[in-house]
Amino acid sequence: MECFLIYKRTYSKEQFYKIRYKHFNVSINMKRIVKKHPLAIRWFHWINFPVLTLMIWSGFMIYWANGVYRIGFGDTTLLKFFPQSFYDTLNIPYRLGEGMSYHFAFMWIFFINGLLYVLYTALSGEWRQIVPNKKSFKQAWQVLLHDLHIRKQAPPQTKYNGAQKIAYTSIVLMGFGSVVTGLAIYKPVQLGWLCSLLGGYEFARILHFALTIGFCLFIIVHIAQVIRAGWRNFQSIVTGFDAEDVVENKPETVTESNLKIIQ
Repeated sequence: MECFLIYKRTYSKEQFYKIRYKHFNVSINMKRIVKKHPLAIRWFHWINFPVLTLMIWSGFMIYWANGVYRIGFGDTTLLKFFPQSFYDTLNIPYRLGEGMSYHFAFMWIFFINGLLYVLYTALSGEWRQIVPNKKSFKQAWQVLLHDLHIRKQAPPQTKYNGAQKIAYTSIVLMGFGSVVTGLAIYKPVQLGWLCSLLGGYEFARILHFALTIGFCLFIIVHIAQVIRAGWRNFQSIVTGFDAEDVVENKPETVTESNLKIIQ
């Protein structure tokens, strides 16, 4: 059993820590529960995640019927979107009709959820926490250097750092772009004016595909960052609360007369 000697009296380890907390000038690390994400934001997030995933999956079913995009030059292909193994793994081939049904059905949920999110953030003032300011791009670069372990000191962190503000605002704009380009290639005749405004059917389709790849990359990075941040960060988007570190000082002077055991 560990014992500690103070003023010629012996105390157990448990008693010592109680005395130290009450009388010594030491810093005590404590946790404070703080509200982080409002209920509405959590609902929008958890509705959007599965809906967006289904939109991407059904979009690949549609793209399979005419998968023409690649990265390369001339007859040389560096990267093809997508190899046959990709389609076979996700069980995508020959499901064009099913993909179109899913895509157009979930499109309305995606659109309504996104619209309500924008209205809520605008009316509640939450947009101030999300929209980037003039310091955000500098902070985003610092966040990148810190994540790559090039910069030791983390940039100042509020509710969202500069990189998060840019990313979350970009996702809203990308969502709007996906809806507009999607409608243009869905109804190129009825919405001919919109299709022309986007540079024609082919270019509207390229934009729509590029935005889909952007969503895929965002989801991958977002999940990786959540895993890196740990369970507490994930828990906050579920419960709405986070545990914040608090340092409490106890500067009281210790004398033999005021040294008491706390039962």
